[in-house]
Amino acid sequence: MNPLHLSHFTATSSIGRGLDQTLDALRQRRSGLAPCAFETVDLATFVGEVAGVDAVQLPAQLTDFDCRNNRLALLGLTQDGFAEAVLAARAKYGAQRVGVFLGTSTSGILQTELAYRHRDPVTGALPADFIYASTHNTFSVADFTRRYFDLRGPAVVVSSACSSSAKVFGSARRMMASGLIDAALVGGVDSLCLTTLYGFNSLGLMSERPCRPFDAQRNGLSIGEAAAFALLERSPQQLDADADAVLLLGVGESSDAYHMSSPHPDGLGARMAMQDALKMAGLQPAQIDYINLHGTATPSNDAAEGKAVAALFGPVTPCSSTKGATGHTLGAAGGVEAVLCALALQHGLLPGGLNTKQLDPTLDINYLLDNREQPVARVLSNSFGFGGTNCSLIFGRGARP
Repeated sequence: MNPLHLSHFTATSSIGRGLDQTLDALRQRRSGLAPCAFETVDLATFVGEVAGVDAVQLPAQLTDFDCRNNRLALLGLTQDGFAEAVLAARAKYGAQRVGVFLGTSTSGILQTELAYRHRDPVTGALPADFIYASTHNTFSVADFTRRYFDLRGPAVVVSSACSSSAKVFGSARRMMASGLIDAALVGGVDSLCLTTLYGFNSLGLMSERPCRPFDAQRNGLSIGEAAAFALLERSPQQLDADADAVLLLGVGESSDAYHMSSPHPDGLGARMAMQDALKMAGLQPAQIDYINLHGTATPSNDAAEGKAVAALFGPVTPCSSTKGATGHTLGAAGGVEAVLCALALQHGLLPGGLNTKQLDPTLDINYLLDNREQPVARVLSNSFGFGGTNCSLIFGRGARP
């Protein structure tokens, strides 16, 4: 594929608002996970909650979209000059030539949960001020974002569980390759809600302590929330000499459909996605300098991913999961970790996994327990979701060492 330029990007999660706070947290090995005190949830677990979301106010003309997910989206969109970059792209290409491709899983379901507390005691009707289409609906976040920037190009939401905001990079790439658009706002937003927390708890997938990806004693995940975005544009020739430029080099997608909530035990779908990303990028496994693992800290997911990575990369390529810092941000995870990979490329920082003390000896991979600083030219990021929906992304620097 012709590389696409991530001309601007930003991330807001429990470890910080915007790139500076996020990078500082990675360097200081600071986690955003804390004992769950969200809403009325009564669970012995840790979550990655973003502070200040409830204080965000949507523009008056967009109040019908008011919900936690869209407030978090707006908080993320207004970091690092990202909103200004989108407006500049709209002026450059035209409003109809900029697409919006976002991933989410539960979207604004918290708004529905709150509405159910105020049902009519006689009829059971939901309150009149509850607007499903612009809050709970998965398309809500893309509709809100498109209206916020007055964009009129294609707008799509991918809701494929935890691969959602990785797969949007593929959706945008195909639209740009077909000539339908010239630029794309991609990313993901997922916010905390009771359905997610109690749902994962009912599956026995949540840990009572901060998650420990790839640890021998790992026993579950920690849920987080986040908003992450990137602006994709075609790559000008002069970027080959720009060391800070971040390029999308390859996208690999697969669906092994092995089980509703468990991955193929040998990581078949994960391996297929990584192989396809390498093929699209025209790279060999040895040319990848770092892998951002999906790494949820559940026994089966880490084992399957570890086998897939070992089969392709052996015990050589440095890798880690950053979910010990941010928690598993579900539909936003792919977008968040794409931004973390971009920071790794620009700053030569391979983030060591947090909370992991004793690596699982059955997984023969080069898992980083501490940060490592070195030149980084190409990185791979994995995102795998329920139902066997998998996506791997490869990013590279404009000027490669």
